[in-house]
Amino acid sequence: MGEKVFAPWTDPNETPLIQFKNVTKRFGEFTAIDNQTFDIYEREFFALLGPSGCGKTTMMRMLAGFEAPSEGTILLGGQDIAPIPPNKRAVNMMFQSYALFPHLSIWENIAFGLKRDGLPKEQIAARVEEMLKLTRLEKFARRKPHQCSGGQRQRVALARSLAKAPKLLLLDEPLGALDAKLRQDTQFELMDIQEKTGTTFVIVTHDQEEAMTVASRVAVMDHGKIIQADTPARIYEMPGSVYVADFIGDVNIIEGRATPAGDGYDIAFAEGEPALHAKSDKKLQAGSTAYLAIRPEKVRISTERPDDLPNVVRGKILDIAYLGNLSTYHVRLPNGQIIKSQTANTRRLSNRPFTWEDEVWLGWTDTAAVLLEG
Repeated sequence: MGEKVFAPWTDPNETPLIQFKNVTKRFGEFTAIDNQTFDIYEREFFALLGPSGCGKTTMMRMLAGFEAPSEGTILLGGQDIAPIPPNKRAVNMMFQSYALFPHLSIWENIAFGLKRDGLPKEQIAARVEEMLKLTRLEKFARRKPHQCSGGQRQRVALARSLAKAPKLLLLDEPLGALDAKLRQDTQFELMDIQEKTGTTFVIVTHDQEEAMTVASRVAVMDHGKIIQADTPARIYEMPGSVYVADFIGDVNIIEGRATPAGDGYDIAFAEGEPALHAKSDKKLQAGSTAYLAIRPEKVRISTERPDDLPNVVRGKILDIAYLGNLSTYHVRLPNGQIIKSQTANTRRLSNRPFTWEDEVWLGWTDTAAVLLEG
C-alpha cells in the first residue's frame, strides 16, 4: 500500500477549514472580488496566484480581518469570521516586509505576541525555544534583526507568526525580498515547516514557479475571480482555459477551427497546412474556434520527418535558447506562427544537430495537446 495521498478536497465527508460563500468585495465602483465561492482545507498549503490587481491580496486581507466582505460570508472552522476582530482570530499574517521590531532580539521578537497574551514565563520560553528549533535559529536568539541575513529575518518572521499556533497562517509574497537561490531553498524550508506544524498556509504570490513548488493546490486568479483551483500537476497538464495554460509555464497556443473526428477533433489552423488532431472528450460545435495548448517539452524536433507521430509540421529555426540542461528551439511555421520545442541536453557537450535557419520537423502525439474552447 502506498502512502495516503493528501487530497481532502476530493472527499465529500471532509469539512473545509475555510469557506468563502458568494463573497464580493467592492471598493467604491471597483469590484475587487467578484462573487467567489471556494473552500480551503485543514493542513493545506493553498496558493493564490495571479497578476497584480487580480484580487489575491484582497482575498487574504479579508481572511486576516483587515477588510470585510461587501457581500457573502467567510467561515473559519464553521464560524462566520466577520464579527471577530483581527487580533482575536485564530489567524496570523506574515508580511512581505517581515515587520520585525529592530530594537528587540530574535528571541524577544518571537516571544512578543505570547507576552502580550499574558502567558506564563515558562510557557513562553518553551514555545520560543520550540520555534527557534523549528526555524533553525537557535544560534541567533540573542541577535538583533539587523545582525541577521535576509533569509534569517524571513525565518524569524515565520517563527513569530507561528508562535501563537494559529489555525491559519497567511503569507503575503513571503519570499519577495530574497535572491533566486535563497528563494528556492526557502521554498522547501517553508514546505517542511508547514508539514511539521500541520498549520494551514495560504500564500499570495505572482511567482508561478513558487506557487507550483510549494502548494497542495493553486488558485489562478484574474479580475477578482478564481479561474481554476487545482493541484499544480493538473493546472500544468490539464489547464481549463487558455488564460490558465498561458499563465503557467511555457506553452504553445495554436488557434484553429475544430471538426469532430474519431476520438477527438481535427483542428484546421493555417492555409495549406494539414489539420492537427487532438484526443478530447470535450463537446465542441463543428467549426467553432478552438485552441490547442502544447507544452514545448512535448514537441519533438527532428531533421527527418517523423513517421510515428500523428501531428507533424515543418518550419525554420528562428532562435535557440540554451539553458544548460535544456535547449528551447523557436521554430517559425510557413504561416508565421512560432512553435517552441524543448529538449533536454543529456550529453555533456551536446553536439547540437540543429542551428539557426535550419529547416526542421516538429511533431507531437494526439494526447500532447490540451484542447480548449474559444
